[in-house]
Amino acid sequence: MSLLHLAVIFPFATGILLTMLNRFFRKIHMGWPVLIVPTVLFVYFASLIPTVSQRNPVSGYVPWIPSLDIGFNLYLDGLSLLLTLLITGIGVLVVLYSIYYMNQKEDLKRFYLYLLMFMGAMLGVVLSDNMIVLYGFWELTSITSFLLIAFHYKRKASTSGAQKSFLITVFGGFAMLAGFMMMYLMTGTFSIRATITEWGQIQESALFLPALVLILIGAFTKSAQFPFHIWLPDAMEAPTPVSAYLHSATMVKAGIYVVARFTPIFGGQGTWFWLVTGVGLLTLCYGSFLAVKKNDLKAILAYSTISQLGLIMSLFGVGSAALYFGYGESSAVYTVATTAALLHLFNHATFKAALFMVVGIVDHETGTRDIRKLGGLASFMPITFTIALVGTLAMAGIPPFNGFLSKELFFQAMVEVTHLRIFGLGSWSILLPVLAWLASVFTLIYALIIMFKTFLGQRRSELPVEKLHEAPVGMLIPPVILGVLVITFGLFPNLLAGSLIEPAMASVLPALLDGNEHFDVHFSLWHGITPELIMTVGVVILGVTLYKLLPRWRNIYEHYPQGLTINNIYHVVLDNVQHYARKWTEAYMNGSVRNYLVYIFSFTVALLVYAFFRSGENITWNFKGHAPFSFYEAVLLVALIAAAVSIPFAKNRLSAVIMTGAVGYLVTLLFVLFRAPDLALTQMIVETVSVALFLLCFYHLPELQRGRSSRRYISVNMIVAVAVGIVMTFVALAASGTASLESISNFFIQESYNLAGGKNVVNVLLVDFRGFDTMLEIMVLGVASLSIYSMINLNLEAKDLGARLKFRKKEDTQENDKHLDDEADNTKKYGNQERSSSTWDTVPLQSNDVLLQTTTKVVVFIILTFALHLFFAGHHNPGGGFIGGLVTAAALVLIALAFSTDTVRKALPIDFRSLTAVGLAIALLTGAGSFLFGAPFLSQTFGYFELPLLGETELATAMLFDLGVYIAVLGVTMNIILQIGEDR
Repeated sequence: MSLLHLAVIFPFATGILLTMLNRFFRKIHMGWPVLIVPTVLFVYFASLIPTVSQRNPVSGYVPWIPSLDIGFNLYLDGLSLLLTLLITGIGVLVVLYSIYYMNQKEDLKRFYLYLLMFMGAMLGVVLSDNMIVLYGFWELTSITSFLLIAFHYKRKASTSGAQKSFLITVFGGFAMLAGFMMMYLMTGTFSIRATITEWGQIQESALFLPALVLILIGAFTKSAQFPFHIWLPDAMEAPTPVSAYLHSATMVKAGIYVVARFTPIFGGQGTWFWLVTGVGLLTLCYGSFLAVKKNDLKAILAYSTISQLGLIMSLFGVGSAALYFGYGESSAVYTVATTAALLHLFNHATFKAALFMVVGIVDHETGTRDIRKLGGLASFMPITFTIALVGTLAMAGIPPFNGFLSKELFFQAMVEVTHLRIFGLGSWSILLPVLAWLASVFTLIYALIIMFKTFLGQRRSELPVEKLHEAPVGMLIPPVILGVLVITFGLFPNLLAGSLIEPAMASVLPALLDGNEHFDVHFSLWHGITPELIMTVGVVILGVTLYKLLPRWRNIYEHYPQGLTINNIYHVVLDNVQHYARKWTEAYMNGSVRNYLVYIFSFTVALLVYAFFRSGENITWNFKGHAPFSFYEAVLLVALIAAAVSIPFAKNRLSAVIMTGAVGYLVTLLFVLFRAPDLALTQMIVETVSVALFLLCFYHLPELQRGRSSRRYISVNMIVAVAVGIVMTFVALAASGTASLESISNFFIQESYNLAGGKNVVNVLLVDFRGFDTMLEIMVLGVASLSIYSMINLNLEAKDLGARLKFRKKEDTQENDKHLDDEADNTKKYGNQERSSSTWDTVPLQSNDVLLQTTTKVVVFIILTFALHLFFAGHHNPGGGFIGGLVTAAALVLIALAFSTDTVRKALPIDFRSLTAVGLAIALLTGAGSFLFGAPFLSQTFGYFELPLLGETELATAMLFDLGVYIAVLGVTMNIILQIGEDR
């Protein structure tokens, strides 16, 4: 595992660790230890600038699923370095800013955990060389950004904005994944670098164009390109530090990064040129035009961000035309667009992050972002005003700030594209510089709006003068640093030319270089009287004029019908989808478990019957050569059928539970006869715990009421039951008679000891050969137990209390005990009020059986000893972590039934939810530990060591994984049992 891997993992690990340890340094603002993470990462990536600029990329490879060409492969070249420096550098300033912006009364643990996870996900996106790994991090950015935007989850606007962002970006992610799959089908690899080397061989493939479009959809959704831009303004409900981070340097740049990264593959194609350039220019114009309409400072910045992202996107589209000409002088003139795109990618991050922080300061000090209520703040907040002045002028492309340089190059690239005579441009090419110029005019207008409406003119703030003051020094430091960078890189732009921009260009346009050649990248504030300078002068003249006349023409926005806005179309579509989905769901989700089973079984039968007919002669039905029946097997089979058939005829719930348990125990005996001790042990304990669970559940339910069932009801039940039995019989016959491949069981039997050091094939399968399956299974169990916990502890109105449900209000427990024994009074008094675990005490269930309690005191230690034996002996003998955890849980369940659930809690004061998380973490870390040795995920090893007293002993890493399984199973089981086993 390389330092690059550690750099990606570092934010995740630190976020989790700081969240767990926060209780030990509550007097310190959590932002201070968090600040260490981006600082260390920025220093690390900055130290690699000399290496990468000399064409020495840094890489790291950790195999994951080699057979599918999926590995945790990271690659740092010029393009990745530029993005990592933005992610970590802006991250340092945002975290510092948040320390003074975020109130310590807020849930800072959650905030910084989400922020660090997002930072790690973004680093994974820009460093991944494997498309599947890139996609995984890509979706993780969607998830973490959803959590950050919805940080104030009690606000409807926050959750709505987070939902919109999530739906749109995840939709784009799915499209991009489909594109990656098509790329794999064309090239046989998920490696981006390997795909770039084969680009000439795949352009004629029928999948090439669909893959291009699908990947662009993913990029457009993430970078808020038209018409997917609507999520970005609503995402402004996030705290200002989040907006400054996500919408200046990170999330919105992810889509642009993907376009730049895949330009060597798709660049030079007409479809790529038109889609990237056209959508970019349309987004540029649309965003700048709508920004002028807004009155909220954050909304203005949101639409300005959309506009600026469109500008960068269009430049990458125009720059891709250079690849059409290939290596040679004819392509050099069109590389200006790519240079401008990369430079503005950097410049935009600096001035836009500064402006977001300025808006946060204004909101923090005045309590509003509405420009109609602001004005004249410059005299009260001179430093903030200066930063805003620098940021807005840079955004408008006014010299001598860095935005002027990239805007001049933008104009130059758009003028040069008029000379192109490829991709059917012709006379249409004149539209590109015209649209670019018009959008720049509106950019200047909204920049002036931010400046004059907020800081200059008459003061309109409702706050008294004595309460208006400059922000705290700590809140000013980050935007001041960004403002200094805006000026520095405007006056001395060549500081970036050779160190960052040129290496990034070499990553985007590698086909235009031969050997050790470098692009000639040089920036200058003054180029003489050029078309682009004249365009800039025109922008200033028209922009200032239109700003002065703004009150006369701003009402044009009111004439556009609101029903036709993309935002409204999104909400109409979403509302209709939810409406009809709810109607359809209510048509069959009527609360009857029996009906649900009819649907499931009927669909399964229909699907299998269809599969049989479709397979035709490919299936061989095995009606011969079956093993002989033994007498004991026949007896067990008859008893099993009798127990199963008797369940529907049970007259009370207890009888039904007993007969259900009998079916399970009879299956256990069949496993014993078939010499499968591991399965028998597992089935027996699962059945024991399940019976206890059923009994605890039925304790809360009223007596079983039986009525007369209609003939139709009984007939449907019988038809479904018989159909399932017949079809599953044919499935078994087909499975035993059709074998297109040799059974893999012989491999497991022969190699379980040689490869995994275990003689118990079943346990070796669970913790080694199929360890990934086991890990996913315990994750599912963990989610199920948390779901049960959540449902039981929800604040739901208590409409149906059940047969024996009791409530005890905490403040009444000592005042008036007689009310606690009156179920009717309690139901009337508390039954229609909302309840939560903090409002009501639990009434522990307990037994008065002295014989059971006395026996339990002895038996429980025998069971626990047996559980430990199963755990430690499982690698060579029947047992293992799964069955060991179940047996341990069975011992604790016995204590709960014999005494009370309170006894278990007092004996083991453990949060079993946390215990589940610890087990999952151990299993996951054991799997990830193989990365340290360059082995695929969940690779296990073993060896023999001389230990004191024990002598030569086999030690296997699989035992650590099995320990995680043991703890997780114990936590899951007890979490469910204790929640259901307490009366509330």
